[in-house]
Amino acid sequence: MSLLALDFPPISHLTIWKDLGFGINKTVLIYFFAAFLTLLLFFLAGAKKQLVPTGVQAIAESGVDFVRNQVIMPTMGVDGMAYLPFLTALFFFILFSNLTEIIPFVQFPANARIAMPMVFALLVWVIFNVVGVVKQGPLRYLGGILFPPGVPKALYILVTPIELVSTFFVRPLSLSVRLFANMLAGHLILVTFAVLSAALWTAKVQAVILPFPFLLLIGMTGFEILVGFLQAFIFAILTAVYIGSSMHPEH
Repeated sequence: MSLLALDFPPISHLTIWKDLGFGINKTVLIYFFAAFLTLLLFFLAGAKKQLVPTGVQAIAESGVDFVRNQVIMPTMGVDGMAYLPFLTALFFFILFSNLTEIIPFVQFPANARIAMPMVFALLVWVIFNVVGVVKQGPLRYLGGILFPPGVPKALYILVTPIELVSTFFVRPLSLSVRLFANMLAGHLILVTFAVLSAALWTAKVQAVILPFPFLLLIGMTGFEILVGFLQAFIFAILTAVYIGSSMHPEH
C-alpha cells in the first residue's frame, strides 16, 4: 500500500498574490469588493423606505440595530450614537472582507494580510485619542491615562509606564494582530482540509475515510463564517470601548 501523498502549498502561496498593476492584487480587489458591497447594501436599503422593511432594507436595518444595541449602548451609552454610522460601516466592511474566504474562486479573507487590519487599528487609535483630547483636554486626558485615580501614589512608578504602553502601543497592535491572526489561522485550516479531501478523491484504498475530512471541511467552513462575524463584532465593540473610555474619563 503506497502512502497518500499530500501536497500542501507554502504559506506564501496562500497569502501573497501577483501584482496586477498599479499595486493592485487579489487582496486589494477583495477590499474594493467589500467597500462596494457595504455601500450598495445601504444604498439599496435607503432607496425604498418601507414602513415594514423587507429584503435588503430588513438586512441593513437589522445590522444597524445590532450595532446600536450590542456595540454602542453597552459600551458608550446614548452619547455614542453619533458614532453609529462609523461603527456600522466598519463592522460590515470587515465582515464582508472576512466572508470572501468562502466564496468559490476567491477563497481568501483579505484580513489574513496584516496591512489593512493595522490601518483599521491606527485609524481607531487616532479617533479615540482625538476624542479624548477634545472631550477632556490634553492634560486631563493624558493625566487620566498615566495617573489613573484610586491608585496609591507609590504604585504610579509601576502603573504609569504600564498604562502608557497599554494605551498607546498595545491597543492598536492587539486590534490588528487579533483580526489578522484569526483570519489567517482559519484560512490555513480550510486549506489543509481542502487538500486532504482533494487527495482522498484520487485515492482508492483511503477512499473509505473520505467522508470524514470532507464533512470536517464543510463544518470548518461554517465555523469560519462564525469566526468572520465574531472578528468583525469584536473589532467594532473594542473600537466602541476605546472611544467610550476617551469620552467618559474615570473618576
